[in-house]
This record gives sequence, structure tokens and C-alpha cells, in this order.
Amino acid sequence: MKNRWANSWFALCSMCAFFEMCRFGKEDETLKILAVGDIVGENGVKKLKEELPKIRQKNSIDFCIVNGENAAGGMGITTKIFNEMLNLKVDVITMGNHTWGKKDIFSFIDHPQIIRPANYSAGVVGKGMGIYNCKGKKIAVINLIGRTDMNVLSENPFLVAKDLVDKVKNNVDIIMVDFHAEATAEKIAMGYFLDGKVTAVYGTHTHVQTADEKILENGTAYITDIGMTGPYKSVIGMDADASIKRFVTSLPERYKLAEGKCKLNGCIFDINDETCRVEQITRLNIK
Repeated sequence: MKNRWANSWFALCSMCAFFEMCRFGKEDETLKILAVGDIVGENGVKKLKEELPKIRQKNSIDFCIVNGENAAGGMGITTKIFNEMLNLKVDVITMGNHTWGKKDIFSFIDHPQIIRPANYSAGVVGKGMGIYNCKGKKIAVINLIGRTDMNVLSENPFLVAKDLVDKVKNNVDIIMVDFHAEATAEKIAMGYFLDGKVTAVYGTHTHVQTADEKILENGTAYITDIGMTGPYKSVIGMDADASIKRFVTSLPERYKLAEGKCKLNGCIFDINDETCRVEQITRLNIK
């Protein structure tokens, strides 16, 4: 009788342990996507090299998107920097209004791991969307540029976004949108426009991280701007004295990159493996 009771107790404990393992396994079933804010200058690239491996290890990052349009001297990206980012295992590099800032880009603009704004005029080289495989999921990354105060000739980003999403929605599991835009209102409007249609809409370009991260009513994750990776003591990455002189005198003053200690801004999106919806948004501000 005693042995039968002991065996039953052992079986019950084993079953409980099994269900506990299953429960914890399910909690761990998330895909973590890191989006890093605009890399500003070579010091920003250096900061990315220092911090990205640590962020990956600490947060178990599965997929990494980096905005690289300011990486080379604040304008554009070079072959050297592009290859450095690939060596860091960056999965995709997005761009913006300084896409063509360095002529090097024409030699690698068709590489699958770099995309430029999708709403550039028809016929422009490169592509505005890429589809990537990660942990059994297909991830579409879309790059768009705003039209308010951007001084870039482009098509309507809302209509282009709709066309791209309609094209891929049945063939991918996750859709991430980097909206490179100046106006807060334009970014917020895009978030609501794509709510329920994409996984996440996050803003780049202003270099100032906002604290308005949220999950919208129909499930899309949203933040107005994920910030920049570049000099901490600066005016959005530029030398403070030169920027102040420009505002005080209203005279032309050449912008130059700030020096000194850098910060890394970005966001981690925790995505449920079953629903492919974001469960948590974590802002990064690493100094």
C-alpha cells in the first residue's frame, strides 16, 4: 500500500513538473526584435560596436534593424560602415533623407540587407521593403519617408504603405515599419492608419527618443521616435556651439558632428510567437 502511494505521488509530481516546464516554455516563446535609432557619425558606429553584442546577449535578441542614414559623417553610409554593420550581425539597415549622401551606396544599394524609403519616386534604384527569415517566421521590414518638412521628393507614404502591406500580408508573419519623418502628427497618423495591419510602426529621423510607446487599439505597437545613437552632448548629433550660433545669428553656419561620449537609443519589441503581436515595448537609452 505504501509503495503504491509513493508511486502515485511520484507520478503526480512528475506530471506537475512536466506541466510547469510546458508553462515556462510557453512564456519563453517570444521573438525579440531590436530597432536601433539613427547612427550618427563614426562615433555612433563605434558606440553600436560596443553595445550591440552586449544588448544581444542580455536581451536574447533574435533580429536587429538599424537606421544607418547618418552613419558616415552625419550624411549617408559608406561601404566600410555597411560591412562593419553586417559583421555585427545587423539583419537589415534602413535609410532616410540622406540615403544618397555618400556615392558608395550605389555599389551596394541592391544588397538584400539594406533598404531605402519605399515611397521614393518610381524608377529609383534600391528597394523599400525586404523580407527575412527568423526562427521560422517571415519578417517584412518596410522603410518610408515623411513628406512634411522633409525637403525630399517622394510619393504619398500612406498610399505606398497600404500597397506594400496588401502585397505581403498573406505571405509574412510580422511587418515592421520604420517611418523616417519630421512631423510628430504625420507619424502618429501613420500609426493609426496601419493599426491592426502591421506589427509595429516606429519613427526615426528626429534623433530625440519619445516616451509615448504604446500598443494601439487593434494591436499594432507604436512609438513616435526611437532616438539616435551618437554624441550625448550635442544638438541632435551636431556640435552644440555651431548649432547655437546658427540659431542666434540666423547666418549660415556649417554643421559639424559633435565629439565626446555617445549614447545608444532604440527599442526592443517582444513579439508573441503564436499571435505575432507585440506584447511589450522596451525603450533603450544606454550612455
